[in-house]
Amino acid sequence: MLEACGVSVRAGGRWLLSEVSLAFAAGTVTAVVGPNGAGKSTLLAVLSGERRPDAGAARLCGRPLAEWGAAELARRRAVMHQSAPLAFPFSVEEVVALGGAARRGVTGAVLDRCLDAADVAHLRRRVYPSLSGGERQRVQFARALAQVAGEEGGVLLLDEPTASLDPRHQHRLLGAARAWSAETGGAVVAVLHDLSLAAAYADAAAVLCDGGLAWLGAPQALPTATLARVFGVPFHRLEPPDGGACVYVPAIRRQGIALRYRCDNDTHSQKVRARLP
Repeated sequence: MLEACGVSVRAGGRWLLSEVSLAFAAGTVTAVVGPNGAGKSTLLAVLSGERRPDAGAARLCGRPLAEWGAAELARRRAVMHQSAPLAFPFSVEEVVALGGAARRGVTGAVLDRCLDAADVAHLRRRVYPSLSGGERQRVQFARALAQVAGEEGGVLLLDEPTASLDPRHQHRLLGAARAWSAETGGAVVAVLHDLSLAAAYADAAAVLCDGGLAWLGAPQALPTATLARVFGVPFHRLEPPDGGACVYVPAIRRQGIALRYRCDNDTHSQKVRARLP
């Protein structure tokens, strides 16, 4: 459905992405994880069509994104950015309704479902600039859902969607994204920093480091050795006694830890070809 084919992006004299190839299948949720500066947001910008790569291409349904018209692309994929500043006194309901602009609006029933999925129905009359950071984040998620509402095989691109949310709303948002993927056959790509959330909600995890793909597979199988190499801190992988999703915990002692961050650039100099299930 959505593919990054040998994508490379260069800026400021360095490669932000280096020959990254990934495919995101219909009906799946993929978590993109990695340290700060690994290239996660750059990859999402390429996948959304907001940024053209210096080499390689992003494709949706087999067509390069550069060949899609703006309105046509807007109906097939929605992007939730890390932050969405808005100074105009729009109500929450109006902001969410903006998601349907490419399809000439959304019905009241669709609007209600999107507000409920993001747990912002009770805020619908509030003015957007008056909301807290976490509330704004949830409104933007509702807006993204409204943008691809009713679209079979759509794409949701979420850049750190849980960053400002409390634990309950982190789970609610990712649960809603997973439910949307299952119901519509759409693909969800989410940049996450919480590895335990990735293990709980994603079908696959793509680990980026220094602009390259360091690991790809089921998030429940993430090797702690890979995490230690990529993030520079040791990790424990814990299995809950109730049989739930595994939990990844940094192994930090009271006296602290010595950071050992360094990715193997030789690994990233090789072409990485990977396909998600």
